[in-house]
Amino acid sequence: MRHLFLIDGSGFIFRAYHALPPMTRPDGTPVNAVYGYTSMLMRLIEDTEADHLAVVFDTARKTFRNDIYPEYKANRPPVDEELVPQFELVREATRAMGLACVEMAGFEADDLIATYAAQAEALGADVTIVSSDKDLMQLVSERVTMYDAMKNRPIGAAEVMEKFGVGPDRVIDVQALAGDSSDNVPGVQGIGVKTAALLVNEYGDLDGVLANAGEIKQPKRRQMLTEQADQARVSRDLVTLLRDAPVETELNSFARRPPDGAALLAFLDAQGFKSLSAKMESRLGPMPASDGPDTDGPAGEAPAPEQQAPRKAATYEAVQDKARLAHWIELAIGSGLVAVDTETTSLDAMQAGLVGVSLSVEAGSACYIPLAHQGEEAEPTLDLGDAQEGSGDAPDQIPMDEALALLKPLLEDPGVLKIGQNIKYDMKVLARHGVDVAPIDDTMVISYVLEGGLHGHGMDELALLHLDHETIKFKDVAGSGKSQVTFDKVPLDKAVDYAAEDAEITLRLHSAMKPRLVGEKMMSVYENLERPLIPILSEMEQDGIRVDGARLKELSADFSARLGKLNEEVISLAGHDFNVGSPKQLGEVLFDEMGLEGGKKTKTGAYGTGADILEDLAAGGVGIAEKVLGWRQLAKLKSTYTDALLEQINPTTGRVHTSFRQDGAATGRLSSRDPNLQNIPVRTEEGRKIRQAFVPAKGCVLLSADYSQIELRLLAHVAGIDALKEAFRDGLDIHAMTASQVFGVPIEGMDPMIRRQAKAINFGIIYGISAFGLARQLGITRPDAQAYITAYFERYPGILDYMERAKTEARDRGYVSTLYGRKCFQPGIKDKNVQRRNFAERAAINAPIQGGAADIIKRAMARLPKALANAGLGGKMLLQVHDELIFDVPEDEKEETAALARQVMEQVARLDVPLIVDTGLGANWDEAH
Repeated sequence: MRHLFLIDGSGFIFRAYHALPPMTRPDGTPVNAVYGYTSMLMRLIEDTEADHLAVVFDTARKTFRNDIYPEYKANRPPVDEELVPQFELVREATRAMGLACVEMAGFEADDLIATYAAQAEALGADVTIVSSDKDLMQLVSERVTMYDAMKNRPIGAAEVMEKFGVGPDRVIDVQALAGDSSDNVPGVQGIGVKTAALLVNEYGDLDGVLANAGEIKQPKRRQMLTEQADQARVSRDLVTLLRDAPVETELNSFARRPPDGAALLAFLDAQGFKSLSAKMESRLGPMPASDGPDTDGPAGEAPAPEQQAPRKAATYEAVQDKARLAHWIELAIGSGLVAVDTETTSLDAMQAGLVGVSLSVEAGSACYIPLAHQGEEAEPTLDLGDAQEGSGDAPDQIPMDEALALLKPLLEDPGVLKIGQNIKYDMKVLARHGVDVAPIDDTMVISYVLEGGLHGHGMDELALLHLDHETIKFKDVAGSGKSQVTFDKVPLDKAVDYAAEDAEITLRLHSAMKPRLVGEKMMSVYENLERPLIPILSEMEQDGIRVDGARLKELSADFSARLGKLNEEVISLAGHDFNVGSPKQLGEVLFDEMGLEGGKKTKTGAYGTGADILEDLAAGGVGIAEKVLGWRQLAKLKSTYTDALLEQINPTTGRVHTSFRQDGAATGRLSSRDPNLQNIPVRTEEGRKIRQAFVPAKGCVLLSADYSQIELRLLAHVAGIDALKEAFRDGLDIHAMTASQVFGVPIEGMDPMIRRQAKAINFGIIYGISAFGLARQLGITRPDAQAYITAYFERYPGILDYMERAKTEARDRGYVSTLYGRKCFQPGIKDKNVQRRNFAERAAINAPIQGGAADIIKRAMARLPKALANAGLGGKMLLQVHDELIFDVPEDEKEETAALARQVMEQVARLDVPLIVDTGLGANWDEAH
């Protein structure tokens, strides 16, 4: 035996289950964990030269540790129902791959791993433990290392030191002191990993720490160590892994053997894993599944796997002369579609230098056209918009202007579909070089339309999910951290593999996902709502919005002065100096020193000091809590907006260019980042001051067009509430009407506070607000809040019916739908955890409403640019903020543009109630809104 691989099978199962969306095989059995586990295991055994391998599993939860401490792991929730039937299937997959499958009643997998590792060490063999479990780090030694397969990262003594602050030989002592809330290991109260490491490093080990507890200066720490010494010793027994468990399976039985090809293919086919089946056939050769021994899989004969041709290794080419570029352009024109990707020097498309372009027209083949690669030893140069030529060892490249002149007709050809992954970024980069990419398809957006809310939509995740392919990572070619280089410094051979793969994988993802839009009835959502928006968002982002830098500097200085004053006031109320920005120190001041009620400690041992806790204290007249809330709000506004926006003003355009994400929210709402312009507070004075810094171009005004109460109008339509429909048709004050009907008070002369309460209920109902939440929001008792909600539902019973329908639909289908057919997936709707399930139920109620509003404004956005152009108006749509659109409008066209915006936005959807758009004009965003 030279090298033993011990794989933490239970860890693999849970990571796979939580990483992948729900999947079922033809008979309805859930198999997402099985798929992820099998895929990871196949890759792992392909990549290792180990001559002995075993997968080790946990069995029942009760072990010898429960005899030591009955509460051990007692707080763990029950296993999800969807995971239970997958446990035996992963064991079946393990055996079919020719791997030893080890488990033992009464002992944890970690104990078996520790025992086999000790046996292999004694024989002089190297051991790799495939797991990221911190409990196994005590086993690391000269011959024993760990390997995190998800992060492709080895874990040795240095990584253990980084994690625990001690070497592997003292991990047990640190864990005994710190405890572990996930396993219900008690440890010593108030001592975390960092403190435990300091103590162990000072006194040698746990016994040394406990023997010297009386010398420790901190009174609380000294008291806990003295009182809970026995608890620490019990914890040490719990965290110490057995290295001599009475294992029943011998080490030599782990000798590597080839998989049972027929059994493995039959297993994969029975689960419906076509891509994994094809992958194995490419290695083993086609073979009938029925030739192998019977498996422990589902009853009935497994169908023979499809005879798929094995996938050949991809061929990637560096295109370094115009003749080869012309050849690829001809291929793309002949094909009618081409996947396109750009490589640049930055993630900021408005300032990034173009380094190269990659193309792919068929699976298995792609090219990379380097345009601005420098030699590895090139001196840094000024960024003039494109990567600069470097030293003399730069590779041969077509001059950028000549290459782009050849590519431009292809990229603008209406007869050739250009496919990209987040193609909006590439469109913006190429637009700066005079290339208008069209028509387009986007695999990221297609994935989002199909499975928004179930998983991420980045290329790496999609390639693994749909193609069972692990992509080359940017850090693999450009390095990471301080040693990372920009792409123009990456050696050409590495650049070709990385860049060409991006284009080729994009093409394959398009082939895998685009046909599903028809089968899953999502083509309309993609073609009518999402795809038309891509070029419109690209143009909005390129235009950006003008920001008054001088005004921002004034605000930043003002906020700084006010922060200083608030800081002094908080410290004065506390009676001594402390860091107001430290939640831990603040908690100690409020609940230990001042003795205020409501203090609750988190898992870290520190008091919670979130906004909800501080708001409760402030409502009770605690002045320091009110001051801290004000300090926090100002500090956030200063760091997130007044300071950050100054840094984000583009030096060339003088504008801020946000980026709109189409895949950011499960409901279909757009989100904004770099900078996020959708979260600037609109109801606070400070937030309005920040909005005043957003100004129009010279000779223009800003126009705000905002849907009025669109979500309440959609609720009336979707839930079929006749009273609400009638009120909206008659143009009544909906909140006053609700107050009148629910509370039995006349509209005329109504107390504004009563109207405010009705407004809170109206909007809260859409978000599934609880009595507790409403009570907190209105500052009333929970019984009063519950009485309001009960009265509301008695007056509008149709809303309660709608809410139950939404929850039932989510439970039955896994998603709810908007008016326009968008599927809003609710993966937590059957979760055993009550909080997660309740959250999913509230989301299911809200999603058709919020998602419907998102769909409506997207329909309007798709129509407005053309409507403005057809009317001969020069206004430009700059921002979308939830239900509001912001335009830059020439001064002499403002009234006509406002009228046109209202007309398009109000007529874009047909509901049982009218859509109303409020417009405003101003010299800044706040004034327009």
